[in-house]
Amino acid sequence: MKDKRQEKLAGILVDYSAKVKKDDIVMVEYSDGTPMEFIREIQTLCLKRGARYVDINYSNADLTYNFYRQASPRQLKYFPKHRLQFMKTVDVYIGIGSPWNTKTLSSIPGNILSARQRIFKPIQRERVDNTRWVITRYPTHSQAQAAGMSFEDFEEFYFGACNIDWAVQSKRQEKLKRLLDKVKTVRLVAPDTDLSFSIAGLPGIKCAGEHNMPDGEVFTAPVRDSVDGYIQYNTPSLYQGKEFSAVYFEFKKGRIVKARAGRGEEHLDSILNTDRGSRFIGEFAFGLNKKIRQPILSTLFDEKIAGSIHLTPGACYQECDNGNRSAVHWDLVRIMKDGDIYLDGKLAQRHGKFVLPALKALN
Repeated sequence: MKDKRQEKLAGILVDYSAKVKKDDIVMVEYSDGTPMEFIREIQTLCLKRGARYVDINYSNADLTYNFYRQASPRQLKYFPKHRLQFMKTVDVYIGIGSPWNTKTLSSIPGNILSARQRIFKPIQRERVDNTRWVITRYPTHSQAQAAGMSFEDFEEFYFGACNIDWAVQSKRQEKLKRLLDKVKTVRLVAPDTDLSFSIAGLPGIKCAGEHNMPDGEVFTAPVRDSVDGYIQYNTPSLYQGKEFSAVYFEFKKGRIVKARAGRGEEHLDSILNTDRGSRFIGEFAFGLNKKIRQPILSTLFDEKIAGSIHLTPGACYQECDNGNRSAVHWDLVRIMKDGDIYLDGKLAQRHGKFVLPALKALN
């Protein structure tokens, strides 16, 4: 029996997010635990919409781990030009991560992962900047375990957060987007956080199911050198296969000058020293998905927690370009249930709830 939730989500990904149309070249990448019937449903819909070619690629975390353990320095530095050349022909990219083990790469040194990330940056930028792309994480038992849920409960949580009317959500987010278009300064205040920065001249961007699934955020970017103060993130993060908690950053003139963590501190420098842009911020965003209320150790979900913000070391996005370039883009999340957010000196959000009348529908 077909899972109707799968069918609905496949339709959202193909028709709403990626907008697959006649003669498109589509690349579908999936990993370990993605059910074949879900991939088949996506492939079928793409073909029915007239896609000229649907390229299906499977990745396996154990083989990736084996590569890092076995590869010589010369092999680690190899850049697959053919992959970049093919990506330049791709119109649509649909990526589905479904790890059996979320920490497979945890023993690989961070400097090796960061170096490999730099090598693949041209392919990543081509995908992000020049394709209609969307990514999701399909439920697996490892994700359910990390979330502290049964697999069945995690499936319900996942489809509940994804299978919503994104056109309606987009309309709700419009007022916050327009407000951020006009705002010049932002301040975050909490018992362990006091951070200020400018967003003058940088637009608000709605994210309502076009690129991430689940989605639900409005983002902008700080003026690159304007970030000053300190922030204590209160949501665990899994990055480069390693778990971090209680990450703390101190900023001066936009740059992270001090960093510590309750867990994973020994790996911070390898990430923050990846390149010239990795100690500067490329994104600031409000999480707005009402179906996501608690962290589950998956960035794609946690950055959308209603009442949260994320402030991201590394690369900015093309549509909100503050000039910061990096191979890093690390979405670190702070739930603001104990804090306040001020926009142009006016209280906009208190303890994770918008207080401005125009924005209360987002609570």
